[in-house]
Amino acid sequence: MANHYKSIVVAIDGSKEAEYAFRKSIDVAKRNQDSILNIVNVIDTRAFEAYERSSVESAQQRSEELLNGYKTQAEAASLENIKIVVEHGSPRTIITKELAKSVDADLIICGATGLNSVERFLIGSVSEAIVRSATCDVLIVRTPE
Repeated sequence: MANHYKSIVVAIDGSKEAEYAFRKSIDVAKRNQDSILNIVNVIDTRAFEAYERSSVESAQQRSEELLNGYKTQAEAASLENIKIVVEHGSPRTIITKELAKSVDADLIICGATGLNSVERFLIGSVSEAIVRSATCDVLIVRTPE
């Protein structure tokens, strides 16, 4: 584990687990002064293949609103270095292979489970894929029971 995290990625999908992951990311960013907190949402474009362009644009707008809400919370927690990132594609691939490398992430934080329980059942969770393929530290956060 790194002594100091400089670039933290927190994956947000609107789930309760992601909310807890975000809260944990605030704590980690505060302990690692001068770190950058990258709040990320990946719009899974596979779900939109059969839909028209307006559906994708609507998802983009919802995603931006969600992330801006989290950015406001991070600013209220006295964090200054915050970036929001909306990407399109497979969350498994985007988070670890593209995004983490582009922001030089040394820590990825995500919830143990997300919104898509059917996909998790069929092909495994995004968090499992992140753990398997990330080249940096990964923190998986569970909701308290």
